[in-house]
Amino acid sequence: MSVYVYPLPAKFNLGLLRHCHKLNVHTDMCPHVANSGLGQPISSGGWFATNQFTAEMIFHARVENHPCRTRDPARASLFYVPYYGGFHVSNKFRERNLTARDELDVSLVDFIQAQPWWNKRNGQDHFMALGRVVRDFIRRPNDRDYGAGRLLNLPAVKNMSVLIIERHPWQGKNQYGIPYPSYFHPSTSQEMAWWQNKMRKVRRPYLFSFIGAPRRKAAIRKEFIRQCGESTRCKLLNCGSPDGRSKCGEPSEVLKVMSESRFCLQAPGDSFTRRSTFDSVLAGCIPVFFSPHSAYTQYGWYLPGERSSYSVFIDQKSKASERIEEELMKISSKKVKMMREKLLGLIPSLTYTHPNATNSGIGDAVDVALVSLAKQVNKVIN
Repeated sequence: MSVYVYPLPAKFNLGLLRHCHKLNVHTDMCPHVANSGLGQPISSGGWFATNQFTAEMIFHARVENHPCRTRDPARASLFYVPYYGGFHVSNKFRERNLTARDELDVSLVDFIQAQPWWNKRNGQDHFMALGRVVRDFIRRPNDRDYGAGRLLNLPAVKNMSVLIIERHPWQGKNQYGIPYPSYFHPSTSQEMAWWQNKMRKVRRPYLFSFIGAPRRKAAIRKEFIRQCGESTRCKLLNCGSPDGRSKCGEPSEVLKVMSESRFCLQAPGDSFTRRSTFDSVLAGCIPVFFSPHSAYTQYGWYLPGERSSYSVFIDQKSKASERIEEELMKISSKKVKMMREKLLGLIPSLTYTHPNATNSGIGDAVDVALVSLAKQVNKVIN
């Protein structure tokens, strides 16, 4: 496998960062795009205050330094188009002129299709990585306008592979889920092993925990907050409260709650997936899912086929979702220990190592994506 990185004009990636304070309508992204998208360092050993929407930037930095990168397109088996489409669409959420909103996406497609390497396989060996969820890229002519672009509906992009933090569960044939970035970006396998061992030994006084704010589109969150607040076995961090809002923005506070819990409730929010799932894996806290589309239909390259080996599933429409504590109490301590061990083993492949760590020996999220994608492309071509 060898990967060629297209030298795109700056307007498609790094040029967008010149206006970093405008990249998100809710957040000044300037602190978050520092250090190749890792954000601000919070301690030594690879810890950063990483924003959940910087995966496309981190992925780019990792592939730039990847040992499988080739600078000769004639030798490449994969062609990477490092477009920061997530930053672009979030910058244009309030743009009412749809032509202006889509202009950069269309320009990118025109640029790529004009390259000789596109025509070789009509883009089937090309891919991009996107750091926002799929609904932000699939606006159709008759859809109600939520500020989305239409990048993934462009015919040329449908020929490519798209790596994305949340794929379309039913229509995402060319979409492959990649992890949200969490806070840990180690440079060595020793740093990784030290953290895994720490999470193996940490004392967990709480049966379960929930970190999150109420969401209008996800009534189940209100139910979680109620159940957790009424239980002495649950640790609640309500991100909708004044005190919780500040704590939820602190990586140390989030990881503290999760590392003190045996199970972490992963409720859908504005979309099916959430970064919290990957924070909970990092903390060795067994995720409890309430929709199959929060993980099982998303991250097939990364998660074991045997769901019960590392997670708990409670259908959000079932009676069991009304008595979460009771359901979790049924799981034996022996089973919990086995599940946690499985979970700790997943941490390396769900982590983005530091972009400068070219020979960490970890086998991180980017390594998994490139290997899996090469197999997929080879299958399609042959």
